[in-house]
Amino acid sequence: MRWYQLKEQAAGEKRLFLTWYIYKIFGKRAVRLVAFFVTVFAFLGGRGPRRNSAKFLKIIGLKPSLKNQFKHFLEYSYSLIDRMEVFSGNYDYQRIIFDSEEVKNSLINDFEKGVFFICSHLGNIDIMRSFMDKYPERRVNVFLSAEQCKIFNNFIKSIEIETPAVAYPVEDINIETSIEIKEKLSAGEIVIMAGDRTSKNSSNSEVELFGKRVLFPLGTFKFAQLMESPVYFVCALREGEKYRVYLQKFHSDVPKSQRALQMQKDFSLFIENLTYKAPLQFFHFYDLFEEE
Repeated sequence: MRWYQLKEQAAGEKRLFLTWYIYKIFGKRAVRLVAFFVTVFAFLGGRGPRRNSAKFLKIIGLKPSLKNQFKHFLEYSYSLIDRMEVFSGNYDYQRIIFDSEEVKNSLINDFEKGVFFICSHLGNIDIMRSFMDKYPERRVNVFLSAEQCKIFNNFIKSIEIETPAVAYPVEDINIETSIEIKEKLSAGEIVIMAGDRTSKNSSNSEVELFGKRVLFPLGTFKFAQLMESPVYFVCALREGEKYRVYLQKFHSDVPKSQRALQMQKDFSLFIENLTYKAPLQFFHFYDLFEEE
């Protein structure tokens, strides 16, 4: 069963709003305590996600014990709290470390051309929002599933914060959307799209991840290629109270007809290498891997 056949309850609207109001009223310590107990109940009631977590842990080389499965769940819950800090404008930019200052400076130099970020469900991409707050003139355009797009827009509207981010449903990309996004990139705006979620409405292509067969959406990489702007793979991994941001600019001399496939392959290697650094921040709780 693929992710689009399941509801992503862990990122649902009720839990998002609950986390926000507890954070707003009682602060980070209180919401961490609540998140722990909420995770306990989610863990006990989530037989399928537990099974998928155990499968992933075994593949990555960790003991698929209940303890490690719970730590996997808890890591995700704590990432939601960090998102609350980001959304509220309370996340300290000094807590962000870039793994390569050279690539960071390359990214900043490319801002004028518009930048297409390809992210994943490894780590916490929302941390990049704090970085982008330093460049308010660079409006951000995010592609989400239709359900998550609705949740995001409702959440932003309800908490009454100003955000330079515009959310688009990834299922509804058409010629008009492509033209609009290309114009935004030409004007120096930013686009963020996940490269590791298959969809029933788009073409998917098989790649190898940790020695297993995985379907990634080829459409993401075709879309990025079509935009003709600099493409960066991005991932933010938590290290204690800080986040380390990893960036990799896509370069390729292969023919244009093969570029999307090459981009997809490079992206899968980027994700694989970083997952070994923080396996419990690999937030896929559905069965990502093909059966043997």
